[in-house]
Amino acid sequence: MADGELMIRATAMPTDLNPYGGVFGGWLMAQMALGAGALASREGQGKAVVVHASDFTFPGAMQVGDELSVYCEVVATGRTSLTISAQGIGRERNGDATVDVSQGMFKFVLLDEKDRPRRLAENAA
Repeated sequence: MADGELMIRATAMPTDLNPYGGVFGGWLMAQMALGAGALASREGQGKAVVVHASDFTFPGAMQVGDELSVYCEVVATGRTSLTISAQGIGRERNGDATVDVSQGMFKFVLLDEKDRPRRLAENAA
């Protein structure tokens, strides 16, 4: 089981494949960014935008029809930012076997109503 909170579940579709028939790494990155962004907005209690993404690895593979679960956790906080670790776990469509398919880190900056950086609330994260 992955660390963190389950943020997204999605099924890989034919449009999500690379030319070799596997799930495209860009799709995995996008799903992880969506999950991390949802956690950043909730923990930051407002608008949060990704400003940095790093440390991506793709240790396993998914096929069309497999289910992706994205788990996220806040690993660091700054004055106006949250750093979130995201992990993607793939589950085969017709069974229970799982494989770690993606990992990465995202840094989000919290924004106010004028899209300027704002402080992380004392009770957030």
